[in-house]
Amino acid sequence: MPRPDPSEHAPYYSRYIDLVPDGDLVRTLATQGEETRARLASVPPERETYRYAPGKWSLRQVVGHLIDTERLFAFRSLWFARGAGSPLPGMEQDEWAEVSDAADRPLAELLGEWAAVRRDTLALLGGYDEAAWARSGVASDNPMSVRACGWIIAGHELWHRRGLERDYGVGAEG
Repeated sequence: MPRPDPSEHAPYYSRYIDLVPDGDLVRTLATQGEETRARLASVPPERETYRYAPGKWSLRQVVGHLIDTERLFAFRSLWFARGAGSPLPGMEQDEWAEVSDAADRPLAELLGEWAAVRRDTLALLGGYDEAAWARSGVASDNPMSVRACGWIIAGHELWHRRGLERDYGVGAEG
């Protein structure tokens, strides 16, 4: 599947899409999801609530954000793939994190939920035909294609994987 054209998404999302390697997007999502969850599964329980600076999210909250964002973009892809015409609203990630219970849930539980969400995402995206991938709609007041939604899910995970390594020491080499 070709990489989305810049006209298929707001410029902001290029930061994510550019991180995704060319190739089979569904296979990439399957592989990288397992890799990221394996890195997080090695975090000791006492580090799950770690925040690298005041006001920053804990590791648990980052995983909760990854879950919420994947669900949101998978839903957007479904909405657009099915040809629904009405625009979709945006999300305020900090507001969502504030009302989420991710900070209070064990990391293992969150990783189990994320694995279930990823299985659903893979089934959804894997079932799209070429016409569905090419459809588009409007989200957050910007045009967005189904293809861009899938690539954003993959790139958003990679973006945060880098942050988890840099800011939280997750998966960093000793």
